[in-house]
Amino acid sequence: MNGACPPTLIVDGSYASWRAQALRALARGWPPEAVTWVEHGSITSVSAAQMPLDYPTTAPAGCDDRTRGWGTDSDSADLRVSVSSALASLLQDAALYRSPQRWALLYRVLWRWWHGDRAVASAADEDGARLHAMVKSVRRAKHDMIAYVRFHRRGDAGMPEYLAWYEPDHDVLAYAAEHFARRMGASSWWIGTPQGAALWDGATLQFSAASGDAMAIRAGAAVDEVESLWLAYYKSTFNPARLNETALHQHMPVRFWKSLPEGPLIPAMIADARSGARRMAQASAVRAMTGKRVAVDARHAGPSRPVPPSLDECRRCELWRNATQPVPGHGPETARMMLIGEQPGDYEDLAGRAFVGPAGQVLDEALRRAGVPRDTVFLTNAVKHFKWIARGKRRLHKTPAQREIDACAHWLEQELARVRPTVIVTLGATALGAVLRRNVNLQDYLHAPVRLGDTWLVATWHPSYALRVGDAAAREEIVTAMEQAIACARQLATEAVDVH
Repeated sequence: MNGACPPTLIVDGSYASWRAQALRALARGWPPEAVTWVEHGSITSVSAAQMPLDYPTTAPAGCDDRTRGWGTDSDSADLRVSVSSALASLLQDAALYRSPQRWALLYRVLWRWWHGDRAVASAADEDGARLHAMVKSVRRAKHDMIAYVRFHRRGDAGMPEYLAWYEPDHDVLAYAAEHFARRMGASSWWIGTPQGAALWDGATLQFSAASGDAMAIRAGAAVDEVESLWLAYYKSTFNPARLNETALHQHMPVRFWKSLPEGPLIPAMIADARSGARRMAQASAVRAMTGKRVAVDARHAGPSRPVPPSLDECRRCELWRNATQPVPGHGPETARMMLIGEQPGDYEDLAGRAFVGPAGQVLDEALRRAGVPRDTVFLTNAVKHFKWIARGKRRLHKTPAQREIDACAHWLEQELARVRPTVIVTLGATALGAVLRRNVNLQDYLHAPVRLGDTWLVATWHPSYALRVGDAAAREEIVTAMEQAIACARQLATEAVDVH
């Protein structure tokens, strides 16, 4: 390196400015530790020089298809540097990372690559790991800005028509502005950030230095009809029974709520869910889908309470607390055949009907093969509330305990007494044990019907078992066994009718 003083390179905040300075430094042979990088100005003042994530990936004429050639300037006329398309994408995104140290790291990565050290582009490398972490943060910021910018219509008829204020974590305004310019067509808009602003007049995208603040922007926007409809829609789709606060905060962090029109609604809806609205199948404001309310009365709670007059009020065990609603049996009360499963699943809990989810589809297939129309049988479960555990956004089935099966026996006995089926088909070990009122081994009952007083009992697999097996052949074997059991039950029911 010539000269005693270490060089200082000034970057105006853009990737293009850094690239030009980096080429100068490479042409002079300045190693990374000898260069001081200074940032001047704002990224938004030169945003037109930046390239968004979806920049063209075709290499310039004369470059190898696998590399991206960089142009030269007067200080590096004889220098030609080629980097891979993947590294070019990483460098351009990392240049949007809001940190004064970004330019030094980018130059160190480029220096190592230029000297043949290809490992620098790997996340396993120390510099590569920092580069990838910066890019991941930037790409997340790009996604968040696209997702959480909310436009408000101006209160007057001036240009622009729509206003928005957003506070991005990194310098991603140019990327988001190009996205909204494509999406909003001829409608004009203005997006302000603390670092700068973007204006789209319906044909041209312009950037300027930061101006105004969030309160001023919101003051110039009216709550129009569209926003009112959006708030009504947002409230109507909120299901307190399915609220997962951890997932909510992961996908919509609290820091974004202040800029969202629906933001002020969220704390109240969470509070309502915590204080009892989880026991509704849908928000109370949605009159067409109100679900079934499970009354909560501490005076009548507890298993020592006399048998309630309706299943909706049952508190004989604790399963009602986390279920949306009880799921009674359904079907013709003159049915000769009753099919009994274990408990409702996720779909059944929300719909309030037995066997409407994936297991119900397997059961429908077995019924079809056996020649038994679904609407001729009575379908129910040994346990009437859904028992589940949370796994992220999902509610996964959990096998009911014996005390819960015993607590629900009243309702099953009531259905049996009302329908008085000729044949009972139990689906799985839980249902079989509930009917026999003791712990049993399902395998002991799979091969022949059993007489229970005036009723036949036919045992088979639960349809959900077919969904859990590992291959198609095993699944087919289970469905065939169910088909044969249902066909046997149909034959027994037919013979009983003939005898009478």
